[in-house]
Amino acid sequence: MKPQRSRSRNNKNRNRGGGNQGGNVVNRVFDSSGPEGKVRGTPSQVIEKYNQLARDAQLSNDRVAMENFQQHAEHYLRLLSEAQKEQDAKREEQERQNRERQAERDRERAERQEREAQQQPAQQPEATDPSEQEQPAAAEEASDLVETPEAKAETKPKTRRAPRRKPKPKEEAASAPKPEGSGDQPEAAE
Repeated sequence: MKPQRSRSRNNKNRNRGGGNQGGNVVNRVFDSSGPEGKVRGTPSQVIEKYNQLARDAQLSNDRVAMENFQQHAEHYLRLLSEAQKEQDAKREEQERQNRERQAERDRERAERQEREAQQQPAQQPEATDPSEQEQPAAAEEASDLVETPEAKAETKPKTRRAPRRKPKPKEEAASAPKPEGSGDQPEAAE
């Protein structure tokens, strides 16, 4: 015969509060079975309730009940502090990972900018002749000085020369009528 497994259909056999279930203990609701009945709430609420019951027991001069309530409060206080330590450790680990990721991004950005800076001068032609570079006009810089004839000469706009005419092709030059007195002989100098 096979051994029979007990199939209980009530909620007491479910593994609700035992062990490390993960999740957030700080916000989790506990059902605590204390000496005065059930206390329900988050760990901080349960601690506050047991501390209140301990104060009430102290006022009624019941030292045994007071100690019992204090022990219950201390149990939930340990649970809460342990959960908070775990949360702090997780938060610190997350912050450390974020700092490492940010440092890596900063290094990559700096390397990329360095590569771009090295590639930029190669792409742009450099002007080696200092006369090709733009120079500020001396007359513009010294506007409060007295005007001299030399300065006036510098500020005169230069007249542009007419563009060169294209030479006529040889065929047209040969067929064009020659002016009188012109021959194939060179002219004599006077």
